[in-house]
Amino acid sequence: MVRAIVGANWGDEGKGKITDMFAADADIVIRFQGGANAGHTIINKHGRFALHLMPSGVCSENTTNIIGNGVALDIDKFIKELDDIKKAGLNPKLLVSERCQILMPYHIMLDEYEEERLGKAAFGSTKSGIAPFFSDKYAKIGIQVNELFDEETLKAKIKNICTLKNLSLKYVYNKPLLDEDELFGKCMEYREKIKPFVCDTHTYIQNAIKEGKEILLEGQLGTLKDPDFGIYPMVTSSSTLAGYGCVGAGIPANQIKDIVVVTKAYSSAVGAGEFVSEILDEKEAQELRIHGGDKGEFGATTGRPRRVGWFDCVATRYGVECQGATRVVMTALDCLSYLDEIKICTGYEVDGEVIKHFPTTHILKKCKPVFKTMKGWKCDIRGIRNYSDLPQETRDYVEFIEKEIGFPIEMVSNGPEREAIIFRN
Repeated sequence: MVRAIVGANWGDEGKGKITDMFAADADIVIRFQGGANAGHTIINKHGRFALHLMPSGVCSENTTNIIGNGVALDIDKFIKELDDIKKAGLNPKLLVSERCQILMPYHIMLDEYEEERLGKAAFGSTKSGIAPFFSDKYAKIGIQVNELFDEETLKAKIKNICTLKNLSLKYVYNKPLLDEDELFGKCMEYREKIKPFVCDTHTYIQNAIKEGKEILLEGQLGTLKDPDFGIYPMVTSSSTLAGYGCVGAGIPANQIKDIVVVTKAYSSAVGAGEFVSEILDEKEAQELRIHGGDKGEFGATTGRPRRVGWFDCVATRYGVECQGATRVVMTALDCLSYLDEIKICTGYEVDGEVIKHFPTTHILKKCKPVFKTMKGWKCDIRGIRNYSDLPQETRDYVEFIEKEIGFPIEMVSNGPEREAIIFRN
């Protein structure tokens, strides 16, 4: 069976923990989109890991972990992350799709230059090279992993890349130009580093499906960062939807049977963009930021403070609908235990009207949150493993949100560790 684990919101929902949990029983875990621009934090008996490129199944001994063709592969970061994992005593089985494309050093440079050029209008990029990478992929000037092993074709491609990129570097950014020989040498370095992992993952995955293997698709970020259905243009550059797992991993569309959508008990976001339920009072926001997550609400990749807000039923309902959820997981419920009262955004007010649907960005800019206030539980709920043992106020909170979003919340996470999970059914 194929199961996808994806985010309902802006990312940072706690997908890494949920993937790590399901990976214990999976044969294969596949990262199917994104790159090293966002991290998944997992905590288990092996330690604490902030993964960026590695699938969150690397801590499970019998699991094969695949970097799918839809991923932006930063080879240097891949190798460094693998070295860090091995230092923790782990030796994961890793495969990289031969159709995966390589994130090059000039992608990172161009990302930095463009944010610098935009100034106050910048996208809030992590400057990991993601947008320039995907621009090149769809302009058909990206470099696939398999092309590293065809030197003649690679040299011709690099020549064309330098011609195009140097025009921008010279006339748009006024920066140093790319050198063909230097880029070819870098590609040869990459070839030696990635060679042991390269695989025809299409055939591998097809055989696994025929054999009835358990396959887990791991997404990065969440619905609201999708380039089509998110808060465009303040989005990422690859689709964050479960359906894209078919493309980014190479899974037949009729094979995904379970879509687990992860949402958090409050909201958080990294980078610019519309965020209706955001807490604008900095003192109040910082308090939630400090209580949030296992080490606070600070980006796993950048370390920068995340924007935080109250749970948004409008955005989350839309998020789980777009993902095609079969079930929902709510994480970080324990992080709200310090509050006397908790707000929930139940609608948006726009031009004097309250709406319950999630609009496009130009309308979203005018939306103001409509809040319902609920009583907090004011006690530590970590360590509780039975839903009925949670305080009544906690259960009221979960069940109110479940009714608002219209999807069953089957699991509730009340701690960062793998085992800190409550199954409701």
